[in-house]
Amino acid sequence: MTGSRVAVVGIHGHGASHVRNVARLADRGQAELVAVADPQGADDLPAGVQVFAGLDELLAATAVDVVVICTPIQTHVPLAELAMRAGADVLLEKPPTATLAEFERLSEVVAETGRACQVGFQAQASEATLKLASMIAAGQLGELRGISATGKWVRKAQYFQRARWSGRRRLDGIDVVDGAVTNPLAHAAAAALLLDGSTGVDDVRTVETELYRANPIESDDTSSVRITTTRGTPILIAVTLCATEHLEASVIVHGSEGRAVLTYQSDLIDGTKYGRADLLENLLAHRADPGVPLYCPLHATGGFTRVVEAVRTAPDPIEIPAELVRWEGDGLERRPIVRDVENWIDRASNELALFSEIGAPWTPTKRETR
Repeated sequence: MTGSRVAVVGIHGHGASHVRNVARLADRGQAELVAVADPQGADDLPAGVQVFAGLDELLAATAVDVVVICTPIQTHVPLAELAMRAGADVLLEKPPTATLAEFERLSEVVAETGRACQVGFQAQASEATLKLASMIAAGQLGELRGISATGKWVRKAQYFQRARWSGRRRLDGIDVVDGAVTNPLAHAAAAALLLDGSTGVDDVRTVETELYRANPIESDDTSSVRITTTRGTPILIAVTLCATEHLEASVIVHGSEGRAVLTYQSDLIDGTKYGRADLLENLLAHRADPGVPLYCPLHATGGFTRVVEAVRTAPDPIEIPAELVRWEGDGLERRPIVRDVENWIDRASNELALFSEIGAPWTPTKRETR
C-alpha cells in the first residue's frame, strides 16, 4: 500500500516541512511522494522522486492525486487552478489568495472541477481552537464582548531578503500583499474569525486598518486591524515583527463571565495542552471518504480574505518615526525594535482599540475603514 500520489511545489524554506510530512505519511502507507517542482532544483529527496522546474512540466510527466503548494503568494491561484484542472486535490499554503477577486476566481475553479482545496491554516485543525470555539458557542464565557489577537514577533533583515516578494505589497505589477497581518501572523486573524464562527466572505461587515512599518519595506510590520463581523463581534488584531523578544502569538476571548487565551502555535487554552490534526492527512482522509470534512476548505477562508483585501486596498504603511525605533545587529542580523510596542499591543488588545484610538506615539489620527 502506497497511498495517494503526492507532489510538492516549492520545497525550500517552509516547503521543506511539507516534503518531510509527506515522507512521514509515506512511512505509514498513506501517501507516496512522487515528484517535486521548484526552479531552484532539489537534493536530499527520497529515491525515485522526480524533480521538475515547474508544476506544468510535472503534471505533463506524471499522474498525481494531491498537489501541495508552498510558493510565493502571487503564484497561488494559477498553480492551484492548474493542479485542480489536472484532476488533483490541493493543499494550498496561506494566505490562499492576494485579492478578493482571486479568491472568487479560485472558488469558481473548486466548484467547476469538484476538487478539494484545503488551505494551510494549521491552527484550524487544532483541538484547542475547536474546543474554545465550542466553549464560546455554548456560552461558557458568558456574552461575547470581543476577540483580540496579539503577535510580538522578531524578524531580522534576512527574513525580508529571502525572496523577491518578501516585504512587498506588489511585485512586477502584481498584488502580493505580504505583511505582518496577512502572512506571518495570518493565523491569528484566521483563528479569531473561526472562534467567532465568522469564516465566510459574508460574515465580515467592516475592516479597519492601521498599517505601519519600521523596516525599509513596502508592507506592514507593526499594525492594528479591527474586524467587525456580521454577528457584531469586534475582533482586534495588534501585531508587530519588531518586538524586543520573540513571543508566541495569542488569541484572547473576552466574555462577560471571563476570558480565555488561545496560544495557537502550541495548542494551548489557558496553559492546557491539546492535540492537533494534520491538514494533509485530513485531506487524504477526505479523498478516501468525502464524508470526512476538511478542517480548512477554501470557502472557510473567505472572512480572512476580506481582511487581506482591506490591507491590499489600504494606503501604504506609514513609516514609524526614527526616534521611536532602536536598531540591533548588523547585516542580515539587523532588526528594528519599536519602543514600548509590547505595551501598546497589550493595551490595544485589552481595550479592543486601534493604535490611534489609544494614542500610540507612531500614529496619526486618521484610519481607514473598508
